Amino acid sequence: MRTVTLDTRPEPLEIDLARTAVVVVDMQNAFASPGGMLDLAGVDICGADVVVRRIAELLEAVRAAGVQVVYLQTGYKPDLSNGGGAASPNPRKETALCLMRARPELKGQLLVEGTWDFQIVDQLAPRASDIVVLKTRYSGFAGTQLDSVLRARDIRYLVFVGIATNVCVESTLRDAYFQEYWPLLVTDAALQAGPPEAHTASVFNVESFFGWTIGAHALIEVLGRRLTPA
Repeated sequence: MRTVTLDTRPEPLEIDLARTAVVVVDMQNAFASPGGMLDLAGVDICGADVVVRRIAELLEAVRAAGVQVVYLQTGYKPDLSNGGGAASPNPRKETALCLMRARPELKGQLLVEGTWDFQIVDQLAPRASDIVVLKTRYSGFAGTQLDSVLRARDIRYLVFVGIATNVCVESTLRDAYFQEYWPLLVTDAALQAGPPEAHTASVFNVESFFGWTIGAHALIEVLGRRLTPA
C-alpha cells in the first residue's frame, strides 16, 4: 500500500496510490480546441487552455508517482452505426450527432474516429503506459471495458479531470460511485459545457452525494511530498 491523505472536500480522504487511476475524460479537439465540435456548437470553451495546462501538470506528477492514467475518448465509426439508431435517444441529444444532422457540410467530421476532432489534444497525448478506452455515450462505463480494465489492475480510487464537468465527467463519476469506486473530482482541472453555474452544480453534486473534490495544485503538492526522499 502507498497511502496518502488528501485535503478533499467535504472531508479528508485517505487513498492508496497503488490502487488509484487518474481518468482523463474527453480531452479531445472536439471539446477543448477552437474549431472543434463544442466551439462550432456555440459553447464557450475559453477556459479550455487553462484546464489543459492544469491537466498536463497533474499528469506529470501522477506519472512520476507511478499512478495509472486512463483516457476516455468519445468516437463514432464513420457510418455512425455505434451512435444509436432510431430507438436510441443518443442521436437526438448528443451534440456531435445533432450538429452533423443539422449541418450536412459537417457530416463525418465531428467525433468520428480518425478525424482531427476525435483526436486527443497534442498537449495531453497519451503515453505508452497509459490506457485509452473508447466510448460512444456520456459515461465511460456505458458499453465499454472500463470496469474490467480497472478491476484487472485492482484499482478502486478514481481521480477525474476533463470536459465536460456536467456531462461526461459527472456521468462517469456517478457510474463509478454506483460500482463501488471511490471518485474524486479535480475541480479546477475540469470545464463545463454551458454557464459556470453548471460546473458549480456538478461540484455540489459530487461533494454532497457521489464523492470528493480537490484542487489540482493541492493534489500535486501531496504527490510531490510523497516523492521527496525521506
